Amino acid sequence: MSIWDRLGEFITRVSSSATSGVADVVEAVRTVFSGDADLRRRVAFSVAMIALSAKMAKADGIVTQDEVRAFQEIFEVPPKETRNVARLFDLAQKDVAGFETYAERMAQLCGSGHSNCVMLEDILDGLFHIAKADGLVHEREGIFLHRIAEIFRIDEAHYESILARHVNLGAGDPYVVLGIERGKPFEEVKKRYRKLVSDNHPDRLIARGLPQEFIKIATTRVAAINAAYEMIERGLRHV
Repeated sequence: MSIWDRLGEFITRVSSSATSGVADVVEAVRTVFSGDADLRRRVAFSVAMIALSAKMAKADGIVTQDEVRAFQEIFEVPPKETRNVARLFDLAQKDVAGFETYAERMAQLCGSGHSNCVMLEDILDGLFHIAKADGLVHEREGIFLHRIAEIFRIDEAHYESILARHVNLGAGDPYVVLGIERGKPFEEVKKRYRKLVSDNHPDRLIARGLPQEFIKIATTRVAAINAAYEMIERGLRHV
């Protein structure tokens, strides 16, 4: 049985209650999948991505077709499960609980409890991918994403590195993407680059609970890291 079958069963169960909100959703993930920690992580990640995408759409005030397509790039949902994903999306949008409440509860559900948790970074990366789909990250989306990062305990320097993968920050952009100071020896740049590529290999993401269906997040992240390194390498070659 695929994760989407299990997620579909879960959403049907949760959305059958008229009082379902973030507290009910989080508690249901904990109890329904209490006997399988790996599956619980995968379902929790999926629920967090869908729910926070819904909250971001509500904060921005409009959902564009580009954003829908970006959502579908990350969520390769089988046609038979599309309705269930839409039900969870609608449930989160209509829930009176604010996005900060959702982010706090999802961080407790998915996170490691430490700052710069990699799984929470995966969620933030996915939200950025959706937000920038129409060509730019709008001001409200930027405020939303920055606040999510604060709740996720992603420090400012790390957030700037994530932001730089998605938004052009100017001349310093490639160095920010790699999280290394301009002027460092090229060997240090190369060492940092190789570590980032290793840490963000799709297999690593799957190992920490990212469902197979969300590899788009990993491939776009590695592509940004590669592009930043190549830009630095070309610049240093001409010095």
